[in-house]
Amino acid sequence: MISLARLTLRREWYRFLPAVFAVGFAGLLILVQLGILLGIFRTVSVYIDKSSADLWIGFPDTPSVDLARMIPARNEVFLRQHPEVLAVEKFSFGGADIRRKDGSAATGFLLGVDTRADGMVFSKVLTPELRECLNKPDSILLDVSSLGNLQAAVGDDLEINKKRVKVGGVVSGMAAIGGPNIVTSIKTARHLDDSLRDENETAFLLARLRDPSRAAQVQAELTPQGSVRPYSVWRADEFSAQSQRYWLLETGMGIGFIFSGGIALVIGLVITSQTLKAVVISSLREYATLRALGVNFGELRLVVLEQAWWVGLAGALLTTVVTRGLTMLAEAKHVLIYAPLSAYLGTATFIIGIALASGWLAVRALKKSDPATLLR
Repeated sequence: MISLARLTLRREWYRFLPAVFAVGFAGLLILVQLGILLGIFRTVSVYIDKSSADLWIGFPDTPSVDLARMIPARNEVFLRQHPEVLAVEKFSFGGADIRRKDGSAATGFLLGVDTRADGMVFSKVLTPELRECLNKPDSILLDVSSLGNLQAAVGDDLEINKKRVKVGGVVSGMAAIGGPNIVTSIKTARHLDDSLRDENETAFLLARLRDPSRAAQVQAELTPQGSVRPYSVWRADEFSAQSQRYWLLETGMGIGFIFSGGIALVIGLVITSQTLKAVVISSLREYATLRALGVNFGELRLVVLEQAWWVGLAGALLTTVVTRGLTMLAEAKHVLIYAPLSAYLGTATFIIGIALASGWLAVRALKKSDPATLLR
């Protein structure tokens, strides 16, 4: 009976194409939206993910890294006293009012980093040469994705917070959804943003540990006790996940994705089930013949379900190929989209599930395959 299902698919493949396209489109809609959603969330935590610090120290109970508030810089002393802490580094986080060449305005994030060659902030994207470039007065770095939007190139001047700066270089992989990320030295950031001028305050303190595997233990030992805490301590991966989770649950984007995913589910289920049902109805005389030869209803049901399985598998393959192409195109255009292997596998499972559910609904048409219909 299994060979019969494959034989039917090979000989009458054109009948199953609408079902393949239906589940493939449903999967494509879900996977692309998920990729865009994950891409947006990665821009929120890019400050953490592109840095090499093991621990982040900031304002108590900060929900997301981009919602930074100032803490006393003297807390650095408590961190350096711990025997597991190798290095401590400041990270400034401010706002930027940008004026383009044509006079139009834009807003961005002003990021003050330590310019030492072994600095932890953005260590995965900043080379020693780029850090050295930041030592020049009023020099900034821009992500390659924001050059067109800001009408800027390396060597150009920009106006930030009514002060003149020069684009000293570009980085890649630091795109932002709420505005361009502008990387500067801590000294330049204090010059450009009045709210950062107090040297006794900083947005975050970053710590590198001798043994990163002990991060959870060191975090517990560094966390202040009592109801009034001067700061909170997060592990890097914990703070990254917390920031993304905050945007997922608090902004409504997650609910929007679930709603649109539900629409895709209904579309895929309805079209696929109707297509499979039409195939079953068109072959009722053949199924009736099989039943007259002694094949029971359960075995015929397996034929339909296996056809649905292959339809789902083909739809998943179609979704994977098209989504991968769109992802590559998006990356070339610096569009915020990220689809990991787990997203592909999850979507493929979802698509095959839709196809099997559709096949189960189409099975009801088999009840009309009574051998008596052959006598009509």
